[in-house]
Amino acid sequence: MLDLLFTQCSNPDYPTLVDVGVLGGVIVYLAEHAASIEVPEANETIDLQGKVLLTGLVESHIHLDKALLLDRISDDVTTLRGAIAKSGELKRSFTAEDIMKRSMRVIGEAVIRGVTHMRCHVEVDPVIGLIGIETTIALKKRLKNVIDLQIVVFPQEGLFMDDVTQGLMEQAVTMGADVVGGITYVDRCLEDHVDFVFRLAENHGLPLDLHVDFSDRPEQLAILEVVKAAEKYNMRNRVSVGHLTSLGSVPRVRAEAIANAIANAGIHVMCLPTTDLFLNGRGGSLVAGRGLTPVQLLLEQGVNVVYGSNNIQNAFTPFGTADPLDVGLLIAQTAHMGSKKDAQVLVEMATKRAAIALGLERYGLRIGADADLVVCRANDVRSLLYRRSERERVYKRGKLVAETAVSSRWYADES
Repeated sequence: MLDLLFTQCSNPDYPTLVDVGVLGGVIVYLAEHAASIEVPEANETIDLQGKVLLTGLVESHIHLDKALLLDRISDDVTTLRGAIAKSGELKRSFTAEDIMKRSMRVIGEAVIRGVTHMRCHVEVDPVIGLIGIETTIALKKRLKNVIDLQIVVFPQEGLFMDDVTQGLMEQAVTMGADVVGGITYVDRCLEDHVDFVFRLAENHGLPLDLHVDFSDRPEQLAILEVVKAAEKYNMRNRVSVGHLTSLGSVPRVRAEAIANAIANAGIHVMCLPTTDLFLNGRGGSLVAGRGLTPVQLLLEQGVNVVYGSNNIQNAFTPFGTADPLDVGLLIAQTAHMGSKKDAQVLVEMATKRAAIALGLERYGLRIGADADLVVCRANDVRSLLYRRSERERVYKRGKLVAETAVSSRWYADES
């Protein structure tokens, strides 16, 4: 007897409707739907009638500790340096309770929209110390039955600008951080920064996730140093880079060669368009240069490209809904990805491609995977992406963790 059975499910990986059965939080039954074939018995059977059943959405890059700060910012911020400075100023007033409250709001919105896994970057520095790490670790334990959190220890202010942060990075990893973070455009010596984070990751057997090349200047190519380090430390498929926007300003032939090197090193690229399009492209000689990583070029060269919300309503990004598909639609519009196939790829970038980047081993619509599933109010991924249709029900390891019911009506003037 199954705990849960979904019938007549649409999913982009299968050409026909399928039935999916869950027992003990795990997918144990998966078969093509056929009305004439007897299906297993279940305590609860839900006929989706062709609606999309997705694996849980994966938020691959987000900053919970500095989300929802717009009401504390009195002046406009339009540059990366300005955003870092303003966030550093606001950080002085952060408390564990404050970080917990804002993080819970964002996570709640994300879960309602179908997110079952989230990688969050948490800052350490002399001002905030380990408060963010301690709070997020507590949050991870508290919500373990609702969402899986991966914690990246992140040196936003640099590693070598003080005598404290390097030790805080070590402490955070010992406390339970899941990923080592880095940022290539703050410290004066790029090589020292990259070497430190790679050695830290190697010593503790952890993956890496770095903020890289956040500008629209073609000469800013720290990614080349990251590629070298990934090969030197044998970290293939265990390194991710966020932003990588400078590559979008590099001439195509050279950009293709760099993208090929990224693919060969097994580095995952995380596109963060809500922040990148907002802060980049404001100077220089280009009238409309926007500073986005070249998504299609990277995909063509075999790079695993995914995307994330990055910041939610703060100095870096005044926008944000915690819905990954909002970000997917923005990429569709700005990276010229409007075909039916593109829509499927963009949804994959928030599901199975993101799961690969985060190293999720029990993920997928397959027997033996965790039953992290999302029932969508759409019959195909293109309409799901374009309309960001409601996620009607969200399951974490077979348990219902969110539900959305929508009723609307319009009144035509027939006089």
